[in-house]
This record gives sequence, structure tokens and C-alpha cells, in this order.
Amino acid sequence: MTTEARGLTVSELAARAGGRIAGDGNVAIQSVAALETADQGDIAYVEDEKFFEAARQSHASCLIVSEGAPIDSPCRIEVAKPKLAFALIAEVLHAPKRREPSMHSTAVIADNADVALTAFIGPHVSIGDNSSVGVGTQIHSGVSIGDNVAVGSECVIHPNVVLYDNVMIADRVILHAGVVIGADGFGYVRDDLSHHKFPQIGTVVIEDDVEIGANTCVDRAALGRTRIGRGAKLDNLVHVGHNCDIGERVVIAGQTGISGSVTIEDDCIIGGQVGFGDHIRVLSGAVIGSKAGILPGKIVRPGVWWGIPIQPLEEYKRLNAHISRLPRVREELKELKERVKELEQALLKGNE
Repeated sequence: MTTEARGLTVSELAARAGGRIAGDGNVAIQSVAALETADQGDIAYVEDEKFFEAARQSHASCLIVSEGAPIDSPCRIEVAKPKLAFALIAEVLHAPKRREPSMHSTAVIADNADVALTAFIGPHVSIGDNSSVGVGTQIHSGVSIGDNVAVGSECVIHPNVVLYDNVMIADRVILHAGVVIGADGFGYVRDDLSHHKFPQIGTVVIEDDVEIGANTCVDRAALGRTRIGRGAKLDNLVHVGHNCDIGERVVIAGQTGISGSVTIEDDCIIGGQVGFGDHIRVLSGAVIGSKAGILPGKIVRPGVWWGIPIQPLEEYKRLNAHISRLPRVREELKELKERVKELEQALLKGNE
């Protein structure tokens, strides 16, 4: 997302991060940066001991460090969680670019649509009948919003997003370029000769503070709703099938595919390229590693899971260790077979 930098003092930033200042709190900071590239006017962070030496050599005007870390830089902010503090400070120094309220002349807005006067509507946007756009929301170029769509306040809808009819987007939602919300789910019924489409007439509800990455698709429910819970974060190229219920604060990495009627409870973490069969339930607190595969109908309990089909991480690591030894075992088996053959031949000669 495009951002605009704004300078603040170390004291102001420490207040934002809830940290303690060591050094001059009046130092001006313009930007966040990595330890290796930081220069005057930049702030960087370090929380891992292996980067302490790099931190001592850094040219950053201020460092964010763990409480009690043995780093004696001239200006630093001491906090319990440096990475979190860095993120909070970045939100202030690099706040998302705001557009002045306006409506581009090429936008096509239905007469009965309700668009807030403080919204930004970019070029070639279309907004359908009985749809609404809330206060301070930014609709960027090429976005297509269907009929009876509700988009809340302070949302950012990036270029070429498509919101199909009858979906609901709550407040402070960010949809990156190419996101599609409300396409028909993949549901068909077979007769003797062909496939007949099962009704796809439900809705999609995207709750507050959700962020969805580029080219991700969330299908509408067949009947009822598909839901993405408050504060969930979906990466690029994720597919969420019809009638899924994704809980609050769930994080899903890229290229994950979720079949229909999957429930992922609050606070789960899903790695990249995970494949979900249908009617799975992932209980709150579960962590599923990348490239895992989950069979239909399975209940995934709290803990760390990996592999195809998924298994507890320790079992997966143990099995992986055994698999990595298979070439050696094969060679040992060949040697044993040769030795057995030699022994058999020796026994035969001894009996002659």
C-alpha cells in the first residue's frame, strides 16, 4: 500500500510503542529501516542476539531494543517486544496515503447508491443499485461493486477488485488488487449426462479490520453466508470456498486452498500452500504448517500440525528423519543380502 512518511521525535515514538528512552528524546526520525541500510533520520530494531553486533555498527539515529539488551547506542527505545514496537512506529511514520474526497468523472454510480461525501471514488469505478460506501473509504481505479453491496467506513479497496452482488464489507477493511468477493461457489449436482449448478445464492460477510491479499477469492455461500472474521489476515492467492467460516484474527499464508464448509476457529495460523478438504473444523489455537494436506471431515485440534495427511509436528519430524535415512537403509539391506548369500553358499560347501 502507498504510504506517506512523516517525521516525529524519539519521545513521540516511544510513547506510541510504550517504551523507555535511553538518550536524546528530541532526535527527529523520518523513516523505519533495516539495520544494515539505516542512516541518519532512520529507526531500526533488533531483538535477536545474533544481530547485536550489526546493531552496534548501525548508522540508525535510534534503535529499538529489548529491555536490558547489551547495546550501548547513543539513542534507543527499550521495550519488551522490539518487533511489535517497530511495527507500531511504522504505522505512524508510514501511515497509508489518504486521498482527498472526490469522485472521478469516469465513475459510473447508480442513482440510488449511497456514497459518503467523504469517500474517494477513482477512475472507471462502477457501483450498482442500492449499494453503499461508508465515510472515508477509498475505492481505487477499476473497482466493480455490484448491486446491494455494503462497504463500510475507512476501507481501502485497491484497483480491479470485484465485489459481486449482495456482499457486505465492514469497517477498516483492506482489499488488495484483484480480490474477488462473492463469486459463485464450486457446487454441482450430477445427473446421467451432465452437471447441474447447485444454487449459489448466499452472501459473503467480511468483518472489521480484515486485510485480504492480491488476487485472493472468497466465494459466496450456496445458502447462508461465507464469513471472514474480525481482524483476519489473508495473504495473496488464497481461495476460500463457499460456506466457510474463518474466525477472528486467523492468519492464512499464500496459495492456500480451502474447500467448502470449512470452519477455522479464532486465532489459528495456516501456512502457505495448505490444502483443505471440505467440512473440516480447525479448533482455536491450531497451527498448520506449509504444504500440509487435510482430509475432508477431519477435526484439527490445538497444537502444531504438518505433513500430508497432517500429523503432530513431532511425529512428522520423526517420520521425515526415517524417510531421509531410506537410501542408507537400502544400501545396508543390499549388503546384508550379499552377506546372507555368501553365508548360504559357505554352508552348502560345508555340507558337501
